[in-house]
Amino acid sequence: MQDPTWLEVAVNGPWSRSRQPNIPLTADEIVNEALACAAEGASIIHFHAYDETTGRQRDDYEIYAPIIERIRAKADVICYGTLPFAGSVDAPSPLNPAQRYSAVDQLVKAGLIEWSVVDPGSTNISHYSDMVSGKEGFVYANPENHVRHGLMLAQQHHITPSYAIYEPGFMRLGAALHRAYPGAPTPIYRMMFSQHIAFGFPPEVWALEAYLKLLALEQPGAPWMVAGLGVDLGDLITRAVELGGHVRVGLEDAPMGNTGSNVAMVKAARAQMEAAGAVIATAAQVRERLRRSAA
Repeated sequence: MQDPTWLEVAVNGPWSRSRQPNIPLTADEIVNEALACAAEGASIIHFHAYDETTGRQRDDYEIYAPIIERIRAKADVICYGTLPFAGSVDAPSPLNPAQRYSAVDQLVKAGLIEWSVVDPGSTNISHYSDMVSGKEGFVYANPENHVRHGLMLAQQHHITPSYAIYEPGFMRLGAALHRAYPGAPTPIYRMMFSQHIAFGFPPEVWALEAYLKLLALEQPGAPWMVAGLGVDLGDLITRAVELGGHVRVGLEDAPMGNTGSNVAMVKAARAQMEAAGAVIATAAQVRERLRRSAA
């Protein structure tokens, strides 16, 4: 019998409302959206913290902590945030690894998070539509010493590293670095696809199967899911469920300017997953699967 399938929602992302007008930004909006998605079956909530005055991402413990506390007071879900995008408008000066993971370190010590973003590689994030107009994208930079710092925190505090796999090399580097930190929990491999941004693979079955062949070589048995940026996963959700994977949806991942809602995306994904034979996992079942991965 197949394990229950995880459903994650990424409710906002780094885009600001200029690119994704329906994302929740304020603490109240994020909490309400997270709880509504949890009621529809999302057991994992990913969000980016925002400064309500400027409307820009700000990855501070003081913003993350009360939001997570409010969500967890009303729903048993796994919540986690992100890291500052070093060199972006939200973090204009270079950050060392400890600075970049400062909020993560505080959140795990406060018992508020169970896993953290530890993305093992760097890539260009460039929208095809921006290229036509001459607008440059940005480098999503994760130097090796930053990846190592995240894995060190995972090793010390026993939190699960969440790997976003934008390119095949991310998987190879991530698996190799994980082996250098014995005792760190097995990473979650999130295969990232896109139709609208020029990285990695489009959301095609052949692309997922290529990633899974590589994962079988690098870290067999590790949990994995499908997700992306600027993407409509479509039938890839069904195929992921059939192959034993998990699913992330939400306005962070959706094509820019999406007129839908996180709740509608969670409902639609759940229906598609259940039609493919999935039983939607509770947070307790996600934690149990991760315990078995670590055994």
